[in-house]
Amino acid sequence: MKVSEFWRAMDYEFGPALSQHLAKDLVLSELGQRTAQEALEAGLEVQSIWRAVCRSQDLSEDSWFGPDLGEPR
Repeated sequence: MKVSEFWRAMDYEFGPALSQHLAKDLVLSELGQRTAQEALEAGLEVQSIWRAVCRSQDLSEDSWFGPDLGEPR
């Protein structure tokens, strides 16, 4: 997953305003007590960040691949 795909998935699932809020303010223990934004800046794997957000928000596993991305290669 590319960073641009991460943001597209965030906006698709949560809307532009909430996706920005979640990325900047939601601290995820799964990412070492980082927010998604901090994890992106630290260079963590984008797909792992997306899945951590999905789990924290109780999204179904169908959403874990993002909109129109299909299963990872």
